[in-house]
Amino acid sequence: MSTSTKVQAQKTAFYVLITYIVVQLSGYLLRIQPVRSFFLQFFSQDGNEEIALAAWWSTITFSIAFLVCIFLIAKNKNFWDIFKGEKASIPVSIGWGIIGFFLVFLGQTIGSIIEMGLGIEQGSQNTEGIILLSKVAPIMIVTTVFLGPILEEFVFRRVVFGSIVQTQNFWVAGIISSIIFALIHVEFSHIILYTISGFVFAFLYFKTRRILTSIIAHMMLNGFVTIVQLNAHLFQ
Repeated sequence: MSTSTKVQAQKTAFYVLITYIVVQLSGYLLRIQPVRSFFLQFFSQDGNEEIALAAWWSTITFSIAFLVCIFLIAKNKNFWDIFKGEKASIPVSIGWGIIGFFLVFLGQTIGSIIEMGLGIEQGSQNTEGIILLSKVAPIMIVTTVFLGPILEEFVFRRVVFGSIVQTQNFWVAGIISSIIFALIHVEFSHIILYTISGFVFAFLYFKTRRILTSIIAHMMLNGFVTIVQLNAHLFQ
């Protein structure tokens, strides 16, 4: 990859990162009373209108961010060309994505055992909040299972991990990007779980050279957790 091509790829990566940051911070607009009141008028006043607003806001802003990222990436054909070596075929990449789901699940199981040994209380407030949004406004499932994983893989695997791995080895890039991935979820008591997940996703991306692989594993993980949590009453 030529110097000019690398610079262009870096610019695209920066714009993708900024897009993600903006969408993450956009939720703070709803804390402004006039803004919140304006949008709340479009929802049924049944006591859950603020939850519904949060769910729809997340889905719409993530959808916009997704389209913006696709537009930015489409303008740079070399954006994904960061690894040496041949990319895995699509069928192989899909297969590794499915295997990756079980690897992440195994990693999180081990992480949970470690957390229990450290006396950390089980259960994720982040997950509980998302499930609440999904129960009130099922549209949130689209964000949780599809849009969220795609954007996070674009940012944390291609932008963060992909930028570091071009100058450092896999282990350094994987660990640093995984810790950043964990910190962004703002659940410091479960940083072990998120770091393990992030590292597995980085491994999948590095293994196949295709972001499709880590996206599949990430979607499957979020989908599995969402299904289990939404139907938790059936297991009680």
